[in-house]
Amino acid sequence: MDTQSLAILVLLGSFFVMIFLRFPIAYAVGLSSVFCMLVQGNSLNDVCRLMVKGISSFSLMAVPFFITMGVLMGSGGISDKLIALANSCVGWMRGGLAQVNVVASYFFGGISGSASADTASLGSILIPMMVDEGYDADFSTAVTITSSCEGLLVPPSHNMVIYATTAGGISVGSLFLAGYLPAALLAASLMIGSYIISVKRGYPKGEKFSLKKFIIQLGKSIWALAAVIIVVVGVVGGLFTATESAAIAVIYSLIVSVFIYKGLNWKGVWKALEECINTLSIVLILIATSSVFGYCLTTLHVPDMAAAAITSLTSNKIVLILLLNLILLVLGCIMDMAPIILIATPILLPIATGICGLDPIQFGIMVVLNCGIGLLTPPVGAVLFIGSAVGKTPMEKVVKATLPFYGCMILCLLLVSFIPQISLIIPKLLGGYIPTNF
Repeated sequence: MDTQSLAILVLLGSFFVMIFLRFPIAYAVGLSSVFCMLVQGNSLNDVCRLMVKGISSFSLMAVPFFITMGVLMGSGGISDKLIALANSCVGWMRGGLAQVNVVASYFFGGISGSASADTASLGSILIPMMVDEGYDADFSTAVTITSSCEGLLVPPSHNMVIYATTAGGISVGSLFLAGYLPAALLAASLMIGSYIISVKRGYPKGEKFSLKKFIIQLGKSIWALAAVIIVVVGVVGGLFTATESAAIAVIYSLIVSVFIYKGLNWKGVWKALEECINTLSIVLILIATSSVFGYCLTTLHVPDMAAAAITSLTSNKIVLILLLNLILLVLGCIMDMAPIILIATPILLPIATGICGLDPIQFGIMVVLNCGIGLLTPPVGAVLFIGSAVGKTPMEKVVKATLPFYGCMILCLLLVSFIPQISLIIPKLLGGYIPTNF
């Protein structure tokens, strides 16, 4: 066996062994990269250099700011305002609270950008409320966890920033705009699924729609929703970069949470910042180690080998796109979202853009949506575990109740995969689309 083959075996073999042994993902990525570098005869100084280089990116500075913004807004009493706004919009429908859950997630996702934060914040309010109104606990939890994935697509999503940085040459503004319509499509599919189940089970309706009530709730929520407007309009309009917009959004979130909604005092601010540090340390260590892993993949020509292996199975573009989705879905069952983006993007993006003819922005939406579905699937579905804990429902019952919603999400994924305009029409119409050559 030559050195290259041995290095590939060590890199991928040790990585998957550690994954199945339940090593923390950052350790699995880092250690497998170190073993590979040693087999290749490289110095450990190269590992440190590549790790520092991996996080020395101006674009990546937006990630800590967006996470901080989400934590501040999520801790500052925003959830109640958004739930009330969603209730004024769709609470009148059959299964009204389920519809409220889906719409509130769309609003909240534009603030937190995190499915876990959405599930923890909105779920702790809405799941008990739904159960008290006669909804089954497993159904309530299933609606909560599946709708939380809207937040991964609605800007500002720090996962999109990670994808843009990993892919290279992708406009963050284009990605932000591209997420709106797929997220709306996902919300619509979940609302239809919720309505059908609500009719079959006889879940209750809410109060009749009132325009006056809607305007009042919109006025109360506008301060929260304005944070998203600041980021998206600023980036797409060229007023400032994604990093600068994220920094401005953090200051704005602090002012809104402390002085306007008064959901946070200064002691609460420090506690929120402490939570941010815990999250950021995990994310940044993972990005650093993944840069070494990506370097090993590139130098060993693993993406080329993967492309050759996949295209040897079939040359049909439709089958190849389905195969790419299947690979990402399987990875989602065993890995968390950020490592999938960091590791799979360098391998699969050339296949998606070169062989399948997908736009890199469209593929980015596909990756994020696939990873979102992975967050809901055992054995490593973080959002599934959070939802089960918040809803105080056994995970097995939650998974069973989620099965119809998996179907809604897969349908949405297929539409995004095969209809490029779902992802690209808004960036093109609003001038945020920047074609990328790969």
